[in-house]
Amino acid sequence: MDEIIQQIEALLLGAVPTALLFIVLVLAYQFLLQGPLTRVLRERRARTQGAVEDAEKAIATAETKATEYAERLHQARVEVYKLREERVKQWSSERDSVLDAARQAALKKVTEAVAQIENEVAEARKSIQAAAPELAAQVVRAILPQTAGGIR
Repeated sequence: MDEIIQQIEALLLGAVPTALLFIVLVLAYQFLLQGPLTRVLRERRARTQGAVEDAEKAIATAETKATEYAERLHQARVEVYKLREERVKQWSSERDSVLDAARQAALKKVTEAVAQIENEVAEARKSIQAAAPELAAQVVRAILPQTAGGIR
């Protein structure tokens, strides 16, 4: 059994440098690789998370601006329709005033024409009435000579 213990001691003594080397290697790994790697990964995660948050903020801002744009567009369309309606009303009123002026001018011309025709009719009546006795005399002369000539 002494031999086994001696062999175990020898193995343990031989394993001490390996264990020390392993511990040094683990510590070196921790300080040289694991620490910087963990720090870089945390920084990367923070940047990624920050970029995601920034992207979410940008999306929210874009949605807000899109909503504002849609509202402004709607307001602009409403204003355009109002202006259009005002122009249509203005054009209609201008058209109506032009039509009224044309009607007034036409009515004036018709009134003048009627007055002129009435004057011509009155003159024609006067002329007929003035010529009526002479025409009656001519008719009587035209008829009487024939009747008188036939009786003789």
